[in-house]
Amino acid sequence: MKRCTWVEGQPEIYLNYHDNEWGVPVYDDHKLYEMLFLECFQAGLSWLTVLKKRENFRSAFDQFDPTKIQHYNETKVEELLQDPGIIRSRSKINAAINNAAKFIEIQQEHGSFSKYLWGFSDGTVIVNKDDQFTTTTDLSDALSKDLKKRGMKYVGSVTIYAYLQGGGVVNDHELGCFRHPDK
Repeated sequence: MKRCTWVEGQPEIYLNYHDNEWGVPVYDDHKLYEMLFLECFQAGLSWLTVLKKRENFRSAFDQFDPTKIQHYNETKVEELLQDPGIIRSRSKINAAINNAAKFIEIQQEHGSFSKYLWGFSDGTVIVNKDDQFTTTTDLSDALSKDLKKRGMKYVGSVTIYAYLQGGGVVNDHELGCFRHPDK
C-alpha cells in the first residue's frame, strides 16, 4: 500500500493517524475541538510527540470536553503542570482553557463549530492536485485571523493549516497515496 512519503518509516501510531484520520472530513464538534486542542499543543513540537501523549491528554483534560475545560482554575493548572503524561507548558494549558471558552462562543454564534469551520471553504474539501505543498494558504490565514480576533491563542496560520489538513477541510495526501481522493 502506497502512503504519503512523509509517513514512511514512522511508528505505527503515526501510520494509523495517516491512514485513518489525516485528511478525513470531520463534522463532529467534539472531534473538531479535540483536534484543535492537540494542534495548539503541537506548536513548536513534533506531531508524533502529541500523538504519543494523546490518550494522556484525553484523561487529563476531561475527555476533551470544552464545557469542563473552560472552567479550569489555577489549582487545576498546577495539577496539569505536574502531569508527566502531557506537554507541561503553562502557556499552552492556559490557552487550552481560553480556547475552550472561545470554541463554545463560536458554537453558540453559529449553531456549531463545524458550521463555522466549514463555512470558510463553502463546505467543500480542498484537494491537493499537484503534490506542491505549503504550510499556509489564504484559507489558513483567514481562519487564523478570525480565531485570533475572537481571542483564541496558539492559532497561527501554520497551526491552523495543519488543523485544516487533520480535519479534512484540506486533503493534502500525495497523488500516489492510497488516501488521495483520486485513488
